[in-house]
Amino acid sequence: MRLTGIAFLAVGLGAMPALAAEPQVLDGAAAFPEGPAFHDGALIYAEYGGNVVSCIDPETGAKSELWREEGCGPSAVLPLDGRFLVTCYDSGRLEAFGTDDATTQSWEADAEGDPLVGPNDATPDGKGGAYVTASGPWESEPIVGRVLHLDADGVLTTVADDLHYPNGVALSPAGDRLFVAESEAGRIISFAVAEDGSLSDRRLFVRLAAIDPASGVLPYPDGIEFGPDGALWIGQFSSGRILAVDPFGEFLSAVELPAPAAPNLAFTPDGTGFVAVTVDDPAAPPYPGKVLRLELP
Repeated sequence: MRLTGIAFLAVGLGAMPALAAEPQVLDGAAAFPEGPAFHDGALIYAEYGGNVVSCIDPETGAKSELWREEGCGPSAVLPLDGRFLVTCYDSGRLEAFGTDDATTQSWEADAEGDPLVGPNDATPDGKGGAYVTASGPWESEPIVGRVLHLDADGVLTTVADDLHYPNGVALSPAGDRLFVAESEAGRIISFAVAEDGSLSDRRLFVRLAAIDPASGVLPYPDGIEFGPDGALWIGQFSSGRILAVDPFGEFLSAVELPAPAAPNLAFTPDGTGFVAVTVDDPAAPPYPGKVLRLELP
């Protein structure tokens, strides 16, 4: 199946040409798809509106249920050391489960006993652990978001706080800086990463409205991923526009999808394309959306 009526933009520095073809619809009836990732060639992703982690077989295109927990509100799934880590946004937990669909470990608070509020996204730390964002409550006023580090031994530690709804998170290709989308601030920030996983040197990386007026005056960056060429790609919950910026935060290009939200993406293992998720109705549960595959030239 092909989705028609897609517009692609390649503007700015011109370093990234338009995509090679219209996207392929992998799942046309996803319930608020989020946090896509690849594992052993298969695509896995959370469906927030369905309280389920789904899997698509790359050979057959068949969709199956990998894990389910009512009330979880999953917003990301991360393959991690033979298990899968799920952020349960609604229930305020991290869940780790194995291939037998059984939950093997659960976290409701960090090592200091501070409860998780709105765990949202996760990325590998390169050492068998992960960085996890805890956005805080959905209301925009409190600036109480955190970044936590889950080490390989399962110890969960807060490594950054006072963030305005931290959301997407990605480790730089060199592993020396951690990038975080502060959704309510409309910006991406970064931290220096120490050997023990702690963070320091918080810096502004880019304000979306400053580099891309087409994203609007109140852009809402969501998922972020580094592409095979080292560019940082930024999904937005405020529009169907996905941005790509260079390592200096300069605008490279944008992809426009016909949806009010295109929050997350993941690059294919062979680097030839990426998967993007859309939410076609962000206002009405179960928030129907799609999972799309897009080819790079």
